Amino acid sequence: MKTIVMADPVRFPRMTTAELRESFLHNTLYEPGKINFNYVVDADRVAIGMAAPVDTPITLPAYPQLRAAYFTERRELGALNIGGNGIIKVGGKSYDLNNLDVLYIGRGNAEVNFESKDKINPAVFYLLSYPAHAVYPVALVRKEEANPTELGSAENCNHRTIYKYIYLEGARSCQLVMGVTHLHPGSSWNTLPAHTHDRRTEIYMYFNLPENARVIHLMGAPDETRHLIMANRDVVSSPVWSIHAGVGTQAYSFCWGMGGENQVYSDMDPAPVESMR
Repeated sequence: MKTIVMADPVRFPRMTTAELRESFLHNTLYEPGKINFNYVVDADRVAIGMAAPVDTPITLPAYPQLRAAYFTERRELGALNIGGNGIIKVGGKSYDLNNLDVLYIGRGNAEVNFESKDKINPAVFYLLSYPAHAVYPVALVRKEEANPTELGSAENCNHRTIYKYIYLEGARSCQLVMGVTHLHPGSSWNTLPAHTHDRRTEIYMYFNLPENARVIHLMGAPDETRHLIMANRDVVSSPVWSIHAGVGTQAYSFCWGMGGENQVYSDMDPAPVESMR
């Protein structure tokens, strides 16, 4: 597990592209046959990871940074399958996850294992974890059971469908909120008009991007924006003072996840396009 400290809004405007990528981008998490995590201490202590089992199961480790007997001793975990069919075993129970299914794993589950059903088309589990002070039960949410909301329009290049998995009216959690947005063909913009929210951090993981496609992710204070060029399965962390929006070279999907003080999905501070710089 790599520990990352993000830049503050004072240092941010003076950073080079390389410094921005080192501070906010997570682009080395996916590794076939391995599990990798980054630990962002100043973003509500979020742990961002990917487990990509192929031939053999992968066990969720107890990383030294957590100072815990096991990973979820004081944490909750959301797992989104962005690959082939897989299995997550929590304690003595197995959960089958198809593509785009999500499993919520609450605090206090000592044994968590990840498996693929087919090594030719292996599962890839995107993992997002925040500290938890309350215990909620393990919950499997199928893509078909997620709450869809259609937003935007083709005219504005942002026609998209949002699926909510872990949220107040769905699978319950202590502070984790997690869902997926799919852009419709011909659309490329996400989360515009942009927003910030002082009460929680947000993490974006872009996926369903071809090898030669990219997303230009906008970030920073609304009046001091910068950008990152992101590829398939890249992840970006957004501090509370930063917007999080982007445009792709073609349609794509992204997983949005949040943790912090407030779980209300609509809790946002708008940043109108006219005010952005």
